[in-house]
Amino acid sequence: MSAHDVRLFGDAIALSRLEDRFAKVKASSLLRLAIEDLFPGRIALVSSFGADSVVLLHMAAQIDPTTPVVFVDTGQHFEETLRYRDALVARLGLTNLVDAKPDAAVTAAEDPEKFLFASDPDRCCDIRKVQPLASALDGYDAWITGRKSFQSATRSRVPLFEAEGDRVKVNPLVGWSASDLLDYIRAADLPPHPLVAKGFPSIGCLPCTSRVAPGEDPRAGRWRGRTKSECGIHTEPLSVGQDI
Repeated sequence: MSAHDVRLFGDAIALSRLEDRFAKVKASSLLRLAIEDLFPGRIALVSSFGADSVVLLHMAAQIDPTTPVVFVDTGQHFEETLRYRDALVARLGLTNLVDAKPDAAVTAAEDPEKFLFASDPDRCCDIRKVQPLASALDGYDAWITGRKSFQSATRSRVPLFEAEGDRVKVNPLVGWSASDLLDYIRAADLPPHPLVAKGFPSIGCLPCTSRVAPGEDPRAGRWRGRTKSECGIHTEPLSVGQDI
């Protein structure tokens, strides 16, 4: 099945066929297939440069270091994340980092003091994450995410391939466990995010990320105390101009 088939069907039937065909293919091979064969020149890797992002970044760098890597720079990240991003880009030789930033006029009008996260976290994520990413991915046929099924109940049934309007989301690591990630990082001698050792197994924006206690869901520290568990990037199809 080719990328043309995916775009032609654009539905669960086509993607389930891809799922069945590649369910047992190792993640690096699946990633190479997506970058080189299914969507050559039309796919981007979206990375938060978070707790285990180095795994996919390392794989992509080995396949094609010119692969677009989109980082949503919300203006609210930990300084450790920004330094880690710069260090990884240099170390892995990635040459096409795309910083997706919020619209300055929108943030000036709606969040001039950078406290919107406290009163309306959904809107904060929308203007600082969802809209910038939608704009950055405009024109791509597919994008790669680092979601894993073990991370939370909302991600427990994420497939390898997802339809998102006319685009396809590829999730090469969905079947990986936490130990799989650690084994890969150690085997490849990759640097960990500095906040992981401090109790942050899932890292988002500074105001909405807290430490996680032993035994808690890895994403328990995201929007702690709220019913919110996702920023919105993966809850609706991304499209320029949307208002989630």
